[in-house]
Amino acid sequence: MKFTGKQTAAYGLGAIGKDMVYALSASYVMYYYQDILGLPSTFVGFILMIARIFDAANDPFMGVLVAKTNSKWGRFRPWLFSGTVLNAFVLYALFKAPNLSGTGLMVYFSVVYILWGVTYTMMDIPYWSMIPAVTDNAKDRESLSVVGRTCAGVGNAIITIGTVMAVNMLGAGNERAGFGRVALIVAVLFVIAETVCCVLIPEKRAQGKMETTSVKEMFRSLFANDQAMVTVITIILINCALYITSNFIIYFFKYDFGGGAAWQGSYTLFSSVGGGSQILGMMLVYPLLRKRFSNEQIFKFCLLAAITGYGLLLALCLLGFAHNLFILLIPGLLVFMANGILTVLTTVFLSASVDYGELKTGHREESVIFSMQTFVVKAASGFAVFLTGIGLDLIGITGNTDAGAATVTYGPETLLGLRLLMTVIPICGLFAALIVFSKKFLLTDKRSEEIAEELLERRNNG
Repeated sequence: MKFTGKQTAAYGLGAIGKDMVYALSASYVMYYYQDILGLPSTFVGFILMIARIFDAANDPFMGVLVAKTNSKWGRFRPWLFSGTVLNAFVLYALFKAPNLSGTGLMVYFSVVYILWGVTYTMMDIPYWSMIPAVTDNAKDRESLSVVGRTCAGVGNAIITIGTVMAVNMLGAGNERAGFGRVALIVAVLFVIAETVCCVLIPEKRAQGKMETTSVKEMFRSLFANDQAMVTVITIILINCALYITSNFIIYFFKYDFGGGAAWQGSYTLFSSVGGGSQILGMMLVYPLLRKRFSNEQIFKFCLLAAITGYGLLLALCLLGFAHNLFILLIPGLLVFMANGILTVLTTVFLSASVDYGELKTGHREESVIFSMQTFVVKAASGFAVFLTGIGLDLIGITGNTDAGAATVTYGPETLLGLRLLMTVIPICGLFAALIVFSKKFLLTDKRSEEIAEELLERRNNG
């Protein structure tokens, strides 16, 4: 079955919609419930961590349910559509909390956020799993994968860049009301996008059972492949650094950079430059570096560049430049561009570890290893947001819960703590990743080519 341009566009639209929803939840739930509604940040962080780890462990079970589905609408589209509708309702409930306080609000947040994770998994797993089921053409499959990942980045960027300004505008300065209205708009766009995806993309009637992966299989395969283990550890460390940055940066602009004044425009510009530099790093800088350097050399260089960027950001803040946006964009560009390239390279290294594992054990565990990547990224984001919650409580940022009051002003000790948390913790994580990678990673470009040749010879002789 050959895919049309309209169908490919529909798949891309689905990716934009679903990652707008994910980005809104991942980036702003902590801020909404801690800073606006006044829940203790450690509690919010703990619930986010537990829910994301549960969500990560739940992925294989959702895969089993999808595998056993065989309806007249196909295997994937029933789950994609029903999961989307349910998740849209839960997303709105998540950012439209009732007037509760204390224990009541804690219970409400815990239940609704866990429901959000479950319903998002309902539609996310079938969305990515449906590619082999909707087309037999290898080029179409590759094209859909590229379109899906690229459009997912677009959806994420839309939320990262536009949310704070939209909240301020739609809420007329009332952030609580603004977040509810933004969530409603995103939920409606989400349902529209996935409905278009379901309607325009045909699905063949399921034949047989879909191969699934259990959590036990994922860990077994990981522990049997030392190079996959090294890569996964570096992914955890790098993603923890990135998620800690994304969680703290909004507090920095509101309470440190803004100093009580309007801060949304500066935050939006900084986020725009950060998102643009990540894309620039992946699409332009990495290919240029690749012409002269090996992947492992580029990886080490980018880790050092990101560490340098965080160090420069801290130094600029301590030297009195915390309110100069254009100077702060310099370390920001360095950090985010490096992270963009690191994202590409961890995928490359994970692919190389699949070949390594096949050579070592005789079994090719491609789907299992890449399922583990999804698992650990979710777990890493959960751990990072938990650290963020603890940090906010330690330095005494209690939020700005009175919608009619001026923005809270914090003293120099609290602001110093905020600067240290958003820079020193990521530096430690990236430095640990550099040590692990330098000491344990063996799959150089040369070695990867040798393994590929050995496997090809083995297959030809077999």
